[in-house]
Amino acid sequence: MKKPTTRSSKRKVNVAVVGLGFMGVTHIKAYQQIPDARLVAVCDAVRLPVNGVLMGVSGNISSPDAIHLGKDVQTYKHLDELLANEEVELVDLCVPTPLHAPQAIAALKSGKHVICEKPLARTSAIARDIVKAAKSAKGFFMPAMCMRFWPGWAWLKELVAKRPYGKALTARFRRVSAPPGWSRASYFKGGDSGGALLDLHIHDTDFVQFVFGRPTSVFSTGLSRFSGAIDHVVTQYQVRGGATVYAEGSWLLASGFNMSYTVMFEHATLDFDSARGADALRLDEEGKSSRVIKPDGLDGYVGELRHMIQSIQTGKRPSVVTAQDALSAVEICEAEEKSVKTGRVIKL
Repeated sequence: MKKPTTRSSKRKVNVAVVGLGFMGVTHIKAYQQIPDARLVAVCDAVRLPVNGVLMGVSGNISSPDAIHLGKDVQTYKHLDELLANEEVELVDLCVPTPLHAPQAIAALKSGKHVICEKPLARTSAIARDIVKAAKSAKGFFMPAMCMRFWPGWAWLKELVAKRPYGKALTARFRRVSAPPGWSRASYFKGGDSGGALLDLHIHDTDFVQFVFGRPTSVFSTGLSRFSGAIDHVVTQYQVRGGATVYAEGSWLLASGFNMSYTVMFEHATLDFDSARGADALRLDEEGKSSRVIKPDGLDGYVGELRHMIQSIQTGKRPSVVTAQDALSAVEICEAEEKSVKTGRVIKL
């Protein structure tokens, strides 16, 4: 078994993407913007590139354009064959949620570094199996919680912590979308996917704990429409420090996608709305005119994958988000699911 290379250098890291649906294509496009990443292999049981070209997939962020991988990228239909390739250092799992645990554990046992899309698992019990495997693995493991790296969102965490505008009083997060137009057979099987709660809303649940700490309790209302699981949810989080924090997540939008937040500090309001495009982030300070903030960075996908690449290069484990963070996000979402079903406040 080849041990993953973790020496500090600016060498390229060899990456394999597993699962070539919407998120796999999104990750490949992100790697193409990271000079230190080299895509050497892809794996999918059904969808593979033809003559080095992979057709695009429509989604809520990416365009459906085809991507050119080149003819040197190796293709696999079976994960075990890819894991036997010693050239592969980092395995990026963009597969349906039920495959996260078996494939992540197999890749870690083979000695690879692993990044795995959210949610870590459908249940916290299964997620704990991944956390356990990651603790004893030679390779690094990182969950792909991209909002921690998203321009305009990562800055918010700094503002809450450093208080240049005073204490954060209220925070509202919103992430709404039309139902997924890709892989509906998987997404609409709520027992596997968790519906919009686990697929979409978990981004904001994780970001709430990233910024305000793990909530002490949640109260949620919601409904199911497509998946048999929760496809629309509104949650109020009880957080230490007293801020009023709530979030909405939904697959019930008629068309399109929108993510936003509004945070009211003692002396300013910060407002992000993806519908404003390049002018998404606005800051209103007391006594000053409203202004648009232009945060650095491309998007959270590039940010998170670059963080993993740099971790491998330096030999330092990923620090912005950990397997334990991803487990905690699933636990909080389970509490939200329970609150919707019982109508009660659920303590954590």
